[in-house]
Amino acid sequence: MIKINLLPQKRRVERRQETSQLWLAVVLMLFLAEVAGLFVFHGYKNEQLKERQRVNRELESQIDQAKRAVANHGEVKQKLEQLRAKEDAIAKLQSARTGPTAVLLELARIMTPGRGPTVDPERLSQMRCENPLAVFNPGWDARRLWLTKFVEQQRKVRLEGVARDGEDVSELARRLQLSSLFHDVRLLPAKKQRDAKTGLDLVTFQLEAQVRY
Repeated sequence: MIKINLLPQKRRVERRQETSQLWLAVVLMLFLAEVAGLFVFHGYKNEQLKERQRVNRELESQIDQAKRAVANHGEVKQKLEQLRAKEDAIAKLQSARTGPTAVLLELARIMTPGRGPTVDPERLSQMRCENPLAVFNPGWDARRLWLTKFVEQQRKVRLEGVARDGEDVSELARRLQLSSLFHDVRLLPAKKQRDAKTGLDLVTFQLEAQVRY
């Protein structure tokens, strides 16, 4: 009778089964770890996607606002131009209403004895130092000159009158040129004549100037 010992073989089979089960457990753990990692990575990427979508929505909103602003730019510009045109028209009307009055008041000041043109004191002092003949004569008697005509059109003034002599006409032109309301003063040819009533020799003159207002 032959006896066979099967115990070692049985142990080897059990060891193989234990090893297979161990490897299976390791593989399963690795698989589960990979699945968990994939879930974490997916969540992270999903949060990144949501943040990118939020930024994109903000950018699209800003772009839409910019487009609306640009779309209204022409209309806004046109309205501003219309408002400026209205302001300029109002300013011109106001100037046209008050300007001639200011010119007449300045002319009256120039023709008043003891007074003179409206001029910056510093400018007058400098001119007096540089050329005393260029400033007006404060002692001039304005009663030596009479204005017979005053015409203003498109800010251009034409004066006509009679004076005792040519120096009186020059004094008037000098005062007008110094005034802040007159400029480009120009004397036209004058002529002498004898007054029939008084017998005095007089000078009839014409003068043109531009006015500021």
